[in-house]
Amino acid sequence: MNLTPKEIVEYLDQYVISQKDAKKTIALALRTRYRRMQLSEELQSEIMPKNILMIGSTGVGKTEISRRLAKMMKVPFIKVEASKYTEVGFVGRDVESMIRDLVIASISILKEEKEEQNKEKIENYVLNKIVEKLLPPLPESASQSKKDDYQRLLEVMERRVNDGGMDDKIIELEVDKIHVEFSDTNLPPEMAKVQESFSKIFESMNKEDRKKELSVKDAKSILRVEASHKLLDMNSINAEAIKRAEDGGIIFLDEIDKIAISSKSQGRNDPSKEGVQRDLLPIVEGSSVTTKYGVINTDHILFIAAGAFHVTKPSDLIPELQGRFPLRVELESLTEETLYKILTQTQNSLLKQYEALLGVEDVKLIFEDEAIRAIAKLSHRANEITEDIGARRLHTVLERVLEDVSFNAHEHKGKEFVIKSELIHEKLDLIVEDDNLSRYIL
Repeated sequence: MNLTPKEIVEYLDQYVISQKDAKKTIALALRTRYRRMQLSEELQSEIMPKNILMIGSTGVGKTEISRRLAKMMKVPFIKVEASKYTEVGFVGRDVESMIRDLVIASISILKEEKEEQNKEKIENYVLNKIVEKLLPPLPESASQSKKDDYQRLLEVMERRVNDGGMDDKIIELEVDKIHVEFSDTNLPPEMAKVQESFSKIFESMNKEDRKKELSVKDAKSILRVEASHKLLDMNSINAEAIKRAEDGGIIFLDEIDKIAISSKSQGRNDPSKEGVQRDLLPIVEGSSVTTKYGVINTDHILFIAAGAFHVTKPSDLIPELQGRFPLRVELESLTEETLYKILTQTQNSLLKQYEALLGVEDVKLIFEDEAIRAIAKLSHRANEITEDIGARRLHTVLERVLEDVSFNAHEHKGKEFVIKSELIHEKLDLIVEDDNLSRYIL
């Protein structure tokens, strides 16, 4: 969390081109969370998060910003689609399940951290168990010389197990039954606990042999889970995870425009729309949600909502919900130059992905600059003629251009294949300019 707003924007710049306003607003919101945590508890409780509403056409970077935030932040973060929820009482997911999802994400982060802190203990547990199976211990009555020989053998065996030299060896391992928790966050916590109780009863009734024959490589994975289960205190992890979710949790609520109802619409009683908005109000404003790990307060969870608002507009959301998203930021439509930069300046851009994929077939794919500019130009033109789907148009266009090269990759093995502007125009000019063709093909 200790990143300055400038560092957050610089990180996002590597993956999302333009959209400076959106990046700046999000960076400030995240930094404010860090600043709040440095204050006294009394003041912390008074400072509420400023929820953000991002408005922009599809494919301009709203979801990409959320994906990158999730990778960058070491705080509980989930991305959910508003359109998959229904009003309480109807079949479907209720909005409280997103808070339960956030708690599970928080537990997962904290568990990984604890496993990293206890990595040495976990690896020692795994090593001792495997070496014990490969080299059974000597009886107490063994002579000193045999014990010395055994110790030397033990050291050699430990090195070989660590280096992977014994991965193919088959050993017999007594596998502990590790209880798998149900994570259906749409179930009420009481019902989830009942379901888990039944699960434990059936597990205890199941008397199947716990001894399994498996390779050392597979045994390592199973024993790491077993070691983690034995060494970590899950009760304290769950309690800390709830606290972390309360103070630093972020929920990215995508497709929020899909639950807005236009004033012209007749379906104002749609259970998946206005009812969902009403159910969202207390959660966004601040309420207590019961989970099977404990009660979580949503007062300080940051909500970032995003929507294209093609059919509806932000004012079509119910006024109370509008008021809970005080920060509004509009994302710009993508220009031809922006599309060119997306192809050339982003980390792991689409061009790099295709170069790497065909590199597997030993084909060196080279894109001339003129060809890249032609791709950007024709993608922008296709967005103008048909529906504007932003950067997603690049996926369709590039797949169309590289279809034959990819299909016949085996014929170009060990060679360079240069993508020139002529090939781009040959493949796309007719399709882009023909309105009917571009609607169906691009």
